[in-house]
Order: sequence, then structure tokens, then C-alpha cells
Amino acid sequence: MQYRKFGRTGLFVSELCLGTMTFGGSSGIWGQIGNLQQSEAESLVGRALDAGINFIDTADVYSEGLSETITGQALKNLKVPRENVVVATKVFGETGKSANAAGASRYHIMDGVKASLKRLQLDHIDVYQIHGFDPATPIEETVRALDNLVQQGHVRYVGVSNWAAWQIMKALGIAERQGLARFESLQAYYTIAGRDLERELAPMLQSENLGLMVWSPLAGGLLSGKYGRDTEAEKGSRRTSFDFPPVNVERAYDCIDVMRELAEARKVSVAQIALAWLLHQPVVTSVIVGAKRVGQLDDNIAATAIRLSADELAQLGKVSALPSEYPGWMLERQGGARAKRLAESGQRG
Repeated sequence: MQYRKFGRTGLFVSELCLGTMTFGGSSGIWGQIGNLQQSEAESLVGRALDAGINFIDTADVYSEGLSETITGQALKNLKVPRENVVVATKVFGETGKSANAAGASRYHIMDGVKASLKRLQLDHIDVYQIHGFDPATPIEETVRALDNLVQQGHVRYVGVSNWAAWQIMKALGIAERQGLARFESLQAYYTIAGRDLERELAPMLQSENLGLMVWSPLAGGLLSGKYGRDTEAEKGSRRTSFDFPPVNVERAYDCIDVMRELAEARKVSVAQIALAWLLHQPVVTSVIVGAKRVGQLDDNIAATAIRLSADELAQLGKVSALPSEYPGWMLERQGGARAKRLAESGQRG
């Protein structure tokens, strides 16, 4: 297991992060994702820690708060030293019936952090993330509220999830001008079958030195190896009952075909190839892996040992390449023309 710097901070996190969305679900969307109870969850947490994973991600809305409760109790039952684990959670989603029990307002953030700390049985949260964009709340209000939490010691670092590049840049500008704690990370969807993040978010992250936590790296199980053009999914598989995140299925199948060939040649799983591809992308800090079984988690962990060759990366890059889109194709055209002029100028010199 390798450890990577968390954005521009001095914090180091494991290249894989244990996701806890499968903890505690009993009905509705959460029951479809996973319904692991305390003992089962503890087995996963213990295995992850044994493998060198020091990063755990949850959220206040997962299983209506039960995921946080199970996670906190697991760390306590396993007697995990606080300094050995980096705990991330999120605030934004609806946690009650009142008009202010959701969003990124100061009101909801201040209530949310207290509730999360209580459920997690912790005195501070290492990475506190805004789980979505709130058009009703000024970004400055959100940034200032998060800074207050950092100053009070309830939170060490702050991040964001599922925001657009322009929204993050606006927040970073406010934080810089006013000397407030800035977002240090983005948690976003990114897979070999869904590379939209590369259009604007990835360049922004690299320019501003933010960390990237990848959610749903197997596209909701679509890239697990269970699915394909000629492969019928197992009955009860998550993707058959919960078709999320949205994916261009034909492009995904093209990727799966190539990944299956590489996986068979290496005698590894398709899922490991999909995760290894992500781990080779320079913008990625940590890939969040969720599991229902220890064997599934072990398979994911094994992906960290795979070193894809330049030829393999080229094959995967070609089959998964994003369609050309404006203004990208214009920027590439202009950049290529400028590079050509500079090269010619150098030759004449």
C-alpha cells in the first residue's frame, strides 16, 4: 500500500480508501447498496487496516446516519489508535424533516458536525466534505462556516464533493482573499468508462493542487467483471436493481472487452484492472472501494500491486478516450499550432 500527499497539505493517505456506504442499509436505496451490520462491517474495517489502508470515508446520510455509527463503533471495538486512521465524512443531504435540515448553510453545517462527531464517537473529523452544491446558500457562507470548524478544532481539513470546477474555483478565491481554510480535496466520480472529470475538473485540481478522492471506481459494479455484452449479470447484483451512476453502456462494454483480455493475460480480475488504471492517473489521490465481503475487498486491495505497462495504458486509453468536445478541440488545435511555430522557430535559430 502506498501513501500519497493529500493535495497541498502535509497529510498522507493510503491510495485506497475504505468506503462505508454498504454499512447499515435496511431499506430503500441504502438496502440496495448494502446492509452490513456491526460484526460484518468490523471484519471489513479490520481487514482494510491490516492491509495498510489508513483512510475511511462515510457520510451523515449513508443509511440515515447508521453508517457513521457503525464506523465509529468499529474503530472503538477494534481499539484503533486515533492517529492510525484518517476519517472523512460529509454534510449536505437531508437529515431531518425541517426546512433547514439539509444544504450547505451555516445552520446545517454546525448541526451536522455535532451529530457526526457523536455518531462517530470522535473528538474531531479529519476531512469534512460538503456533499453537494447548494444554490440557496452563498458559497462564502459555506466556506466561512467550515473555517470556523477548523479554528474550533472540530475539523482538520475541509473538502467538497460533486461540485463543478467553476464552483470550486470561486470557493478557493473566497478562501484566499479572506484567509479562510480552503477546500483541500474533491470527491468525484471517475472511471475508465466515465472520464468526463478530465475535461475541466482534472486540470483545475492539478493547477490548484487539490486531492482527488474517487467514488464508485467500478461504476456501481458495472466494471467488476460481472457484466459484459455477452455476460448476464447475477440475480441480485447491485447494478440490476440500482442503475447508477449513469454510464454509456456501449463505451463501457468496449472498455470491459479490453480489460478482460488484459485481466486474463495477467490472471487477475477485471475489477483489478479498472482500479489499477485509476491508480495510474496522476490526478488521483485515493480510490474509494466499498465491499460487502472480505473476499471482495481483498480483490480490490490486490489492484495496488498491478503495474500497467505503457502499452497496456495506451490500449486502455484509446478504447476509453473521451469524444472530442468544444472548447477542448479548439484548445488542442491552438496549442498544437503554437507548439509547431515554436519548434520551427527553434530550428531556424
